[in-house]
Amino acid sequence: MDLILWRHAEAEDDAGAMEDLARNLTPKGEKQAMRMAAWLDRQLPEGLRVLCSPARRTEQTALALGRKYKLRAELLPGGQVSDLLELAQWPRQRGAVLVIGHQPMLGQTVAHLLGLPEGECSVRKGAVWWLRHRERQGESQTVVVTVQVPELL
Repeated sequence: MDLILWRHAEAEDDAGAMEDLARNLTPKGEKQAMRMAAWLDRQLPEGLRVLCSPARRTEQTALALGRKYKLRAELLPGGQVSDLLELAQWPRQRGAVLVIGHQPMLGQTVAHLLGLPEGECSVRKGAVWWLRHRERQGESQTVVVTVQVPELL
């Protein structure tokens, strides 16, 4: 199984009266999302499931990809790693799942799957972490396939 974690691109500052879930991508964030979406579109397998937080900035990031996606409240800021893994059906699901969400949940998920201390992994805005579950000699393993940031595309 492949689990692809994509953090939303750069969003407006939440200072002021704006509700966090209504924050839009900045012009820079829109460019980040488009660059990463173009790269992902060339890499993603057929039959991919896409799950997205219902926050406006994550949905705008998902729209850049141009594929069908499902909004899931479990992926909102403050969500739990266990909820993300259950939604993705990790590691039972066959194929690939793309999750578009937020920090710190995405970083906590990476840390959990790689056996790192919980606060030891940060996912940059617009970045993708692609993880793969495999069995080797009867042992369950999580492998980092790639980490990509929009600035390098």
